[in-house]
Amino acid sequence: MKQINDFKDKHVLVLGLAKSGLAAARLLHKLGAHVTVNDRLPLEENESAQELEAMGLSVVCGSHPPELLDGAEYIVKNPGIPYSNTLLAKALEMQIPIVTEVELAYLISEADMIGITGSNGKTTTTTLIHEMLLSDRKKSLIAGNIGTVACEVAEKADKDSIIVTELSSFQLMGTETFRPKIALMLNLFDAHLDYHGTREEYASAKSRIYANQQNSDFAVVNADDAEVVKAAAAGNGEKIFFSVKKELESGAYIKDGAVWFNDEKIIDVKEIVLPGRHNLENILAAVCAVKLSGAKTEAIRRVLTSFKGVKHRLQFIRTINGVKYYNDSKATNILATSKALQAFDAPTVLLAGGLDRGNEFDELIPFLGNVKTLITFGQTAPKLERIAADAGIEEVKRVDNVEQAAYAAFSLSQEGDIVLLSPACASWDQYKTFEQRGDMFENAVHKLK
Repeated sequence: MKQINDFKDKHVLVLGLAKSGLAAARLLHKLGAHVTVNDRLPLEENESAQELEAMGLSVVCGSHPPELLDGAEYIVKNPGIPYSNTLLAKALEMQIPIVTEVELAYLISEADMIGITGSNGKTTTTTLIHEMLLSDRKKSLIAGNIGTVACEVAEKADKDSIIVTELSSFQLMGTETFRPKIALMLNLFDAHLDYHGTREEYASAKSRIYANQQNSDFAVVNADDAEVVKAAAAGNGEKIFFSVKKELESGAYIKDGAVWFNDEKIIDVKEIVLPGRHNLENILAAVCAVKLSGAKTEAIRRVLTSFKGVKHRLQFIRTINGVKYYNDSKATNILATSKALQAFDAPTVLLAGGLDRGNEFDELIPFLGNVKTLITFGQTAPKLERIAADAGIEEVKRVDNVEQAAYAAFSLSQEGDIVLLSPACASWDQYKTFEQRGDMFENAVHKLK
């Protein structure tokens, strides 16, 4: 990693632990900062805080006392903590810089970074890019919102590495100088408005991925999404477009039933094993990124003829009595669920529900044509049942959790059906993460006979 002096002898407050806060605190300590860590979990229950205290860091747990800001020159915050937090709101008034650990990762990284964001498809696209680069024998490392902390990865990377980084709006909002060599935005759709407040604020956070790019960098842009095109226009990176709707003179597109990049045919669509039309968008974006990184077409083909998807994203679980079960727990908003529904033509038993963020689900109605049965759970069950009635779905059943939903789907499905867990909601009303929700569903399906 680069040895930087940006934080040497600076007083830095790390707000919120979890994986990213723990990694950021360790790194800042190595970089010579005077680190204070603050986390709401009491010290006696907080193994991460205990570890950092043993290293000699100042640790304050159980509350967020305002005096933590006294003398603070920098704040590194957990991405999930909103800026409305009392301590952060005061820090903003005091003009104390607030960043996320992605900014730290960029500052210390010797490797070029590929940044991927968007409302939907980030994890699939990030994984595709990583696998394609590995297939081409490149030194690819995967990081960010996908589960591996970016600054930890950046510590290990060298100048021959490429860090493929999935980035949420929460992470991007906390960047100042972050500048990926290749920046990619898939789409923009209403999401996390409970955190950002407005769609404009959400789009502004996402746009940070392009903001600092220079002429020597590349901005990969969804030509089919006007907001993405607008966001990219504000940056100076060279624009490389992709489109599933129209043929392009350059970039990635579909022509004659095949994927093309510039004037080169990459692969026939029928040879791609990843299901769903929406995944073509992810594939085109990935092709742009890896071609710009120098990957060979054969390496791309190897991945596209074998890659079946990522866990919790349209993940095929098993077939029981002629019924196919899919885990799409990562579908935490309406757009993700609408795209999942479009992936199938067969009669579908849809399992949906979760955290109520205040939105309605009427935008989902046009995509419910194949849904024969809706099984609901969580806070949003009544809202989803209302749109089921508007869509003419006659069979609706409410259950308490995803395990019960799997059992109900088993009894209400028949040969040829699809059972699809695609909640259209975040998981936090009942589960710590969408992964926990998906794992519970998958375990329940494996118990079915």
